[in-house]
This record gives sequence, structure tokens and C-alpha cells, in this order.
Amino acid sequence: MTIVENHTQITGGVDTHLDFHVAAAVDANGGVLGVETFSTRGARYAQLVAWLQRFGPIDRVDVEGTGSYGTGLTRYLRSDGIAVVEVDRPNRQARRRHGKSDTVDAIAAARAALSRAATGQAKHRDGNVEAIRLLMVARRSAVDERIKVLNQIRHLVLCAPEPIRARFHGLTSTSLLNQTSSLRPRDHGDVVDYTTLITLRELGRRAKNLHDENLRLNKLLRPLIRRTSPGLLEVYGVGYDTAAKLLVAAGDNPERLRSEAAWAHMCGVAPIEASSGKTKRHRLNRGGNRQANSAIYHIMLTRLRYDQRTRDYFARRSAEGKTNGEICRILRRYIAREIYKQLPHQT
Repeated sequence: MTIVENHTQITGGVDTHLDFHVAAAVDANGGVLGVETFSTRGARYAQLVAWLQRFGPIDRVDVEGTGSYGTGLTRYLRSDGIAVVEVDRPNRQARRRHGKSDTVDAIAAARAALSRAATGQAKHRDGNVEAIRLLMVARRSAVDERIKVLNQIRHLVLCAPEPIRARFHGLTSTSLLNQTSSLRPRDHGDVVDYTTLITLRELGRRAKNLHDENLRLNKLLRPLIRRTSPGLLEVYGVGYDTAAKLLVAAGDNPERLRSEAAWAHMCGVAPIEASSGKTKRHRLNRGGNRQANSAIYHIMLTRLRYDQRTRDYFARRSAEGKTNGEICRILRRYIAREIYKQLPHQT
């Protein structure tokens, strides 16, 4: 595509993929200056930036998927001092009218950044929070897999021959794993009994290995969380797992959240008006980061169970005629406000 020299600032848009990125450059009026495809292998990020700079000084670049396929490009752009904007999901109505292609998506991303329709600042992913996120990926899979293995063991015990079923029936999870992992089956001629015990032993050892893996990950995670945001752990109902989810949602640069209201909106606990006619009401935002939303929900449950102040507040608002759903919405909004004050590196 022909390149026209330009001394005014230009805006870039990138539609990211696994093996290639499609970049578009637009001028100050939204006119398309060029579209090009770049491989994600080797030093292609430098080529992409050099290509954009041939049209003029870069104002900003709108990148789709800054947390997935666009992570590497986002890091490179930031290291080069270029502002990166995170693009939202393409407009479905416009996509239905005009169709979809990588070129169309790249141009739409650039124009969204130019018009300031896309204003989300990308997460930096270069500090303690990124390390916490990586460890949480491994920890979450270890916890989920251990639960799955434990359920398999219980199912095998339930369906096992009566002597084996009686031996392991009614045991706690810890006792069940300890006994199954230490089994030393002997083959006395009953292939089903022998195979069942062998299977229980292997599953028990697998579950114990996953438990040990979880302990090792916790030893790495907890100091990171304390160092990153010690105040967050002081909030009533916030433990290490909950704090990790909230920190990952905020990112290494929580100052990108312009206000406490923006944080609540991102967590999906900001009230949204749902009025119609004479009915005036609000409902919770059903969007936002679902991990952060889940963390705030569990903090609320903990407070409703153990915090007397929260229980008194719930009773008082119930007496005023508020429904349980409305009270829970208010509580979650209060919790989001309290958490926001403890996020690190705020400006």
C-alpha cells in the first residue's frame, strides 16, 4: 500500500492473532493511511512500529487483546514510550452491517482510539501483580484438579466391592487421601479388588502431590501479596486468595482506574439504573471482571456471617423495607469502595 508522508500525529490500531497482527494507521480525520500484516515471530514488533512511524509521529495505538495475543506487542510499545489503549469488543451491529475482516477490525480499533471511544489503559503486566497472576494460574488448576481427583476417589469407593467400601466409607477428605495414598495392594486372585486398590492408591498419591504443589505455590504467593498490598489483607473478610484476585483485576497500574466509581464498575458492583415508567430502581452491573466480582461477593458473605456491624446494618435496612437483593447490592458497593482505598500505587 502506498505510504503518504505526514507530519501530523497518527493513530494506530492492531487486530491481534497468534501468528500475525494486522495494523492500520489513520490520520487526524480518521482517513486510512495504510494497512499491513506483520508476523509475531522474531523482531516483527519493531517493524510494526517503524511502519507506523513512516506515516508520522504516533499519538497512540489501540490494541485488541492486550491480555492475550497482544501482550507481547503491548509490552514492546510501552517500552518504546508509546501510549497503548485497550480496544473493547467490536460493535456487533456495525459488524453485522459491514461484515468482518482483520483489516476492518484494525481500522475500527484505530478510529476508536482516535475518537476517544476507546479509553481503557492497558495493564502493564511487568510487576508483582503479574507474578501473582501467573502463580494463581497454576494454583487454581492445582486446586481444581485436586477436587476432581478427590471426587473420583469417592466415586470409586462408592462403587467398590463391599470390603473396600466399608474400609473407606465415612472418612474425611484428609483421612481418605492419607489412607489411599499409602496403600500397598497385594494380588490375591481377585482382579477387581486388586485393580480398585491400585487405582485408589494412584489417585490418592496424585491428590497429595497436588496438595504439596499448592503449598509450594502459597509460599511464593503470600509474601508477594503482603509486599504488594499489606493494607488489603487488613480489610475484614479479605484473605490471601481473595486479595490475589482483586490485585490481578486491578493490575500493576491501578492508577489506570480513574476513580473509585470506575473500580466498582469494573468489578461489576456499580448500580445501574433500571427504571421504567413510574418504577424507579437500580440493579447490579452484570458485566465487569467476574473474578473480582466473585471475590467481593465472598467478602460480603463472610461479613454477613461473622461481622456484627454488617449483620446490624442488614437488619436495619430490612426494617426500612429494603429487599435482600437491594441490601446485598449496597453492601457490595461499600466493600468495593473500601477495597479501592487499599489498592497500591494510586495517584
